[in-house]
Amino acid sequence: MKWLNPIWAASVWRHLHGFVLLYPALGIITIFLGGVAAWGAFNWSLELTNTEKFCVSCHEMKTHIFSEYKKSSHYANRTGVRASCPDCHVPRDWGHKVVRKIAATNELFHWAAGSIRSDEDFKAKRMKLAQKVWAGMKASDSRECRNCHRNDFMAGGKQTKKAKIMHDLAGPWNMTCIECHQGITHSLPVEFDKEAVMDRLHDRMEKDKVNCRSCHENLARPPAGDGWDKD
Repeated sequence: MKWLNPIWAASVWRHLHGFVLLYPALGIITIFLGGVAAWGAFNWSLELTNTEKFCVSCHEMKTHIFSEYKKSSHYANRTGVRASCPDCHVPRDWGHKVVRKIAATNELFHWAAGSIRSDEDFKAKRMKLAQKVWAGMKASDSRECRNCHRNDFMAGGKQTKKAKIMHDLAGPWNMTCIECHQGITHSLPVEFDKEAVMDRLHDRMEKDKVNCRSCHENLARPPAGDGWDKD
């Protein structure tokens, strides 16, 4: 192509340089407007890839992930508030958003390489893919979750007793949303061990001597002196 020819490029540069020297004010304005146009084009392309339509444009997402999302409360609920794919998976602030977009080029590579060609491929890799997403959310302290959900904005009196207890413990235990709320919008991988999650919570509760009856109200009172009952 002509614009790749070094001789042609050098000629264009000489003309631009001469123009700036001859008309400095006009040259500066031209460069400024060119920069604004380039910046606008970059941001336009960034936002173009930040839509639900773009997210589900490939077969893998539309077939497996999007169909699950459409059954969730994030897609449709009584208040009519929808959290779309980028709301949960793309940071809002510009810096983190660009970093995420750069990281997404790896996903584009795997799409082009056909890493997932069938339902069997997806199911076989689902746990690994989910763990990668969960790890990213945990590392960011569930940043995208907190765009809508904030512990300090929660009305505990309107929550179930069990939910309020867990949300109150999340701060002191330094836990983040995704450590309990996996599978809210997408199905959990078959390998996911729910019992292991509950075991970790119970171990922590026993260590901190949280009363069993805080959650298990209908169970018989535990024997005195077993280390759980505070009363």
